[in-house]
Amino acid sequence: MAGSMRRALLFACVCLLVNSARAEDPYRFFDWDVTYGEISPLGVSQQGILINGQFPGPMVECQTNDNLIINVHNSLPDPFLLSWNGLQQRKDSWQDGLSGTNCPIPPGQNFTYRMQAKDQIGSFFYFPSLAFHKAAGGFGAIRIHSRPLIPVPFPSPDDEFTVLIGDWYTTSHKALQDLLDSGKELPSPDGVLINGKRGSNGSDFNVEQGKTYRLRISNVGLQNTLNFLIQGHSMTLVEVEGTHTVQNSYTSLDVHTGQSLSVLFTADRPARDYRIVVSTRFTNTTLRSTAVIRYAGSSGPAFEPLSAGPSDVDFSLSQARSIRTNLTASGPRPNPQGSYHYGSINVTRTIRLASSAVWSAGGGRLRYAVNGVSFAEADTPLKLADYFNISGVFRLGGIPDAPPPEGEEAVRSETAVMNSDHRSFVEVVLENGEDGVQIWHLDGHSVFVVGMDVGTWSEQSRDGYNLVDAVSRCTVQVYPRGWTAVLVALDNVGMWNMRSEVWARRYLGQQFYLRVYTPTRSSRDELPIPDNAVLCGRVATAADGSRSLPVSRRDR
Repeated sequence: MAGSMRRALLFACVCLLVNSARAEDPYRFFDWDVTYGEISPLGVSQQGILINGQFPGPMVECQTNDNLIINVHNSLPDPFLLSWNGLQQRKDSWQDGLSGTNCPIPPGQNFTYRMQAKDQIGSFFYFPSLAFHKAAGGFGAIRIHSRPLIPVPFPSPDDEFTVLIGDWYTTSHKALQDLLDSGKELPSPDGVLINGKRGSNGSDFNVEQGKTYRLRISNVGLQNTLNFLIQGHSMTLVEVEGTHTVQNSYTSLDVHTGQSLSVLFTADRPARDYRIVVSTRFTNTTLRSTAVIRYAGSSGPAFEPLSAGPSDVDFSLSQARSIRTNLTASGPRPNPQGSYHYGSINVTRTIRLASSAVWSAGGGRLRYAVNGVSFAEADTPLKLADYFNISGVFRLGGIPDAPPPEGEEAVRSETAVMNSDHRSFVEVVLENGEDGVQIWHLDGHSVFVVGMDVGTWSEQSRDGYNLVDAVSRCTVQVYPRGWTAVLVALDNVGMWNMRSEVWARRYLGQQFYLRVYTPTRSSRDELPIPDNAVLCGRVATAADGSRSLPVSRRDR
């Protein structure tokens, strides 16, 4: 009897182990080699960054909760990092791929990113984050599909296409970086790319009459808002950076730098060739690129004239306000997106962020600042310095919660970090006192875009907030001489980059790191430092081989 009991218990344990193994989320493996190579997207030969010989780079395609193992070989002569625009890395800012979180991959070496698309769906992209590498390529699309049993609020499309759009320079990325380092501003871009090509060299998208297609669009450029339209067709917006949206129909859509979205369109016109038109917005000179939507059996180009996108801020602002969350649709989980009642949560803190452009005294170098602080890169990743309790790398609390009083124009350069408690619920008001559109991105989180307008924000502006179905996304625009208000649950412990997506502004200081902090160290809140973490700067000598051992934290 005792033997039978032991065998029964053993069998039960084996079953539990097998079921546990079966329940583990799938793994997807990628092996990438990053090199320089000759490209000519605008007809001028230049040096670009290729991944496995491709420009743009390979697509990361996965499903909710998949584990992503991406081994990156750096065959460049420069240090290199990849970051993941919108892939939130729940509980794991160790994988964020920015200078504040990771040591660079040295030339000739590799690093393996280990991430999980935890409770996430949607359209995103990756990009190189160091120096001015982003101007040379190295970017690619990320698709995160819903799990099969989770309902999606639209019929499965007949096919999906990735559409990476962005402004482009024929000047090398190193020459552009030198311009900024010498105190000069970047000139206007030379063109606009669609999937790495322009104009008559653009991509063809083959369709069949009567079928419906999904376009996953990401603006991977350096600075320009781009308007996207399909000649003679309307588009239905269905997803924005992981949120299923109210399915409004649009003839064109503004896609700001760093933003991603998905649209459906039906090939319901006569069988001809129609153009995708991508054009710059809010610029003195409009740059335009086209690609072809080619119907099966096409009889030639469509006769309709190519229309230009709208040019006024009011149109773009109204369109942005019309993008709202589909409350009844499921997200990555089966519960409706509207079941999270963000509008009824008490705000614990209000942060106002205003950027400014100043010329530094003496050297005459242009710098950008947030609340009077221009971010200075450190010699050690801030995440590592925080973990190993190394003082002097950054100043906690160096970013104030509000801009300095009017008239105080002094800007200091500092490696400043904003502190915040885990699970706080914060109102952030982004203020733009300049004449161009500004775009902000927060890593590791999505924010509810509850309000935006031109003019000056005041506490009375809250009366017009959308506290019911505001869209949740990670990249938001602020219109000229205007403001945008967002609400964010800081539920992801780590060191997260808050930055301008106008890349010259970020490079010259319009960024900082937000430390979402908990005094306890638990894998329930944050994953431990990975065993393959590269150590550099002050940590390389201070850690003394003990990088996997937890150390005490203390506030600075």
